[in-house]
Amino acid sequence: MIYLDNAATTLRKPPSVVAAVAEAMGSLGNDGRGTHRGSLTAARMIYGAREKLAALFGCPRADHVVFTCNATEALNIALHGGIDRGAHVISTDWEHNSVLRPLYRLARERDVSLSFLPADDQGRLDYDALPRLLRPETRALVCTHGSNVTGNLADLARLGAFARAHGLRFFVDASQTAGVFPIDMGRLGIDVLCFTGHKSLLGPQGTGGLCLAEGVELRPWKVGGSGVQSYLETQPPALPTRLEAGTLNGHGIAGLSAALDFLRDVGPETIRRHEQALARRFYERVAALPEVTVYGDFSGERAAVVSLNIGGMDSGEAADLLETEYAIATRPGAHCAPRMHRCLGTEARGAVRFSFGWYNTEAEADAAAEAVEALAR
Repeated sequence: MIYLDNAATTLRKPPSVVAAVAEAMGSLGNDGRGTHRGSLTAARMIYGAREKLAALFGCPRADHVVFTCNATEALNIALHGGIDRGAHVISTDWEHNSVLRPLYRLARERDVSLSFLPADDQGRLDYDALPRLLRPETRALVCTHGSNVTGNLADLARLGAFARAHGLRFFVDASQTAGVFPIDMGRLGIDVLCFTGHKSLLGPQGTGGLCLAEGVELRPWKVGGSGVQSYLETQPPALPTRLEAGTLNGHGIAGLSAALDFLRDVGPETIRRHEQALARRFYERVAALPEVTVYGDFSGERAAVVSLNIGGMDSGEAADLLETEYAIATRPGAHCAPRMHRCLGTEARGAVRFSFGWYNTEAEADAAAEAVEALAR
């Protein structure tokens, strides 16, 4: 199988990641639940992973790195914990349902009002509309860094400067970019950065988290066991325990820690250049086909994602043919991003997404392009 669904999850992981998970399964106790060797080994490993993530993302302190089971949980913690009743929030037409559904829930349950920065039919955001969306009660700006549909990248520096200028809390969903694109929370003015471990970070599924800037406080989204201050009736106030109720996925975090070592050794820039070169190679062949429509802005740097449609074919039908006839794995449909598909005009049939990763090759990119050409004929 030629696996081109890396925007959903990277299928192949570095061997060191697999080994780290296997070793952890037989050696780790429960972090914070004792002073025996197994518990202390887990605690040291998990804190070390926090330090690596803080360094990667420019987070001011390791204890401001909070582990979750994925970016969806991180975003729920961030948005439910950081947006107050009656606030106005600006988001974008790019957002995944992991942002949209929490925001819509807040609108229903806390009288939060929402505005969305519009995108055009190639998914380009209209940054000039930002001042028009601002209200006296605006309190937050929420955006994804990289669109999971088009691969377009948001201008985080511009958005962060706008948020700072108007006293807004800046939330960023880095699900598609964390690991291969440089993100410095301090430089970009990011208050809360949410990430998943199983995509470009090359870690196991069931890992993710959020990083908090200094001075940012979030209400706990869930409460429960913490291993410390057990007689408190409320969740302990100190980070990261404040936002980490229950047993962490220590086995998965061990794999994520190994993945962070792999990224450091290979270099995020090296991985990014490889993935972008493959996506560009594929794009240049399929974009020239008159029967193929490609979505997104390819004029600058972008994530290694190419979404397209072939003639009048439904995206699900095209993806099925790619799988059954050519053994190529892609992602059809709406990609959990309904507002983006409305902008692109693809609500009715979705689009077929090809997303490239570190372990893909030029031969695989060429084979995918040849398959698209054959279906277009």
